Amino acid sequence: MTRANLRLPADHPSVEGHFPGDPIVPGAVLLDEILAALERSHGRRASAWAVKSAKFLHPVRPGDELEIEFTVAPGGDVRFQCRIGAVEVVTGLARSKEAA
Repeated sequence: MTRANLRLPADHPSVEGHFPGDPIVPGAVLLDEILAALERSHGRRASAWAVKSAKFLHPVRPGDELEIEFTVAPGGDVRFQCRIGAVEVVTGLARSKEAA
């Protein structure tokens, strides 16, 4: 298992208008950032991975600090779990495009 930390700045352009007065980080942005963290921790380009599944369990707000855990599953897929403190916010599975 490997870990990474992620914090999207409060002024990240993706949150403008998403949603006014109650901003949340869009799921697509979170997945892009998770794949970038996977690249940094596993040494394979983010574009070499595809998200096979993802479940969004709790909103992520701009400025939240996420801890991401990556676990290699049988067959080479990588499971990811993201938490803000003790709250699980995103889980999923990434697969190497070479294995797809």
